[in-house]
Amino acid sequence: QVQLVESGGGFVQAGGSLRLSCAASGNIFSIDDMGWYRQAPGKARELVARISSYGNTNVADSVKGRFTISRDNAKNTVYLQMSSLQPDDTAVYYCYIRTIHRDYWGQGTQVTVSS
Repeated sequence: QVQLVESGGGFVQAGGSLRLSCAASGNIFSIDDMGWYRQAPGKARELVARISSYGNTNVADSVKGRFTISRDNAKNTVYLQMSSLQPDDTAVYYCYIRTIHRDYWGQGTQVTVSS
């Protein structure tokens, strides 16, 4: 059984910063990609950023230059450093990991940015 536990969400004013963490535990043989999606009310879930096991990253254009993704393979943890947050960044953020068997998802963490 695999569990993903997210932390770091919350309420912040525009221009502020937050750091999300997602720790995976359980019967994990190896992890390929790790990443973050987000879903705002009334909108489809969208990819925010992902990072491969080699450290290659993809970041959505809407957050490029403001968000940074990183991972600690020894801890099976992925991070999302978010800076210069804007009200449009308000959403539930979901982490995921991709293994050779399937994808696993976190429960989601709310990020709210006030103007």
